[in-house]
Amino acid sequence: GVTKIPETFSPLSLPAAPLFFQFDFSTVLSLKFFTVFFTFLFVDIFDTIGTLMGIAEQSNLKDKNGDIKNVNKALLSDAIGTVVGAALGTSTITSFVESTAGVAEGGRTGLTSVTTALIFFIALFLSPLFLLVPSAASAPALIIVGFMMMRAAANIEFTDLSEGVPAFITIMTMPFSYSIATGISWGVMSYVVCKAASRKLKDISPLTWVLFVVFVVKTVLDAV
Repeated sequence: GVTKIPETFSPLSLPAAPLFFQFDFSTVLSLKFFTVFFTFLFVDIFDTIGTLMGIAEQSNLKDKNGDIKNVNKALLSDAIGTVVGAALGTSTITSFVESTAGVAEGGRTGLTSVTTALIFFIALFLSPLFLLVPSAASAPALIIVGFMMMRAAANIEFTDLSEGVPAFITIMTMPFSYSIATGISWGVMSYVVCKAASRKLKDISPLTWVLFVVFVVKTVLDAV
C-alpha cells in the first residue's frame, strides 16, 4: 500500500520500513525490466554528465585540454549516491545543476558538499518551518543559475550550422522536456544528422555513432 504522510509531518513520523531495502527481483529477467533499466541508466548518466560539465565550466575545473579534472571520482560518488539512495527507499540521490550557485560563491572542494549535507540534515527536523516557504521563492535563484549556465553558450560556434543547430536543439529541449538527459539525447541525434547532411562525417566519433543508434532506439520505444 501507500504510506500516508501525516499532516504534521516530521522525519521521525514516517517509517522507513515499507521502502527500506525492499527489493523485488521477480521480473529481473523480463524484457520490461531491461527497458526500464536502460532508460534509468541513460537518464542518470547523461543527467550527471550534463550537470558535471556545467559545474566544471562555471568553476573552471578543466585542464588545458578542456577535460574535467577528477571526473572519474565525481562520477563514482554520484553513482554511489544513486545506489545507496535507491536501496534506502529515498528519491534518487544525484548531483543538481543548482550547485553552480554554490560554485559561483567560491565552493570548490568536497567540504562544500559536506556543509550542505549537514544543513539539509538540520532542515529535516525543521521541515514544517521550511514548508511555509512557497516553491515560487526559489525562482530568482533558478534564474541566476540559468544565467550562469548560459554564459558557456558564448563558446558555441553558431556560424557553423552543423554545430549551432544541435546546440540550439539541446538548449531548447532541456527546459521543455524537464530533462537534461532528453536534451542531450536529442542533441546527439541532431548532431549526427546535421554532420551527415553537411558531409562532415569525419567529425562524428565512433562513440557518437553508438550513442546515436541507442538514442534512436530509445526514442522509438518511448513513442511506442
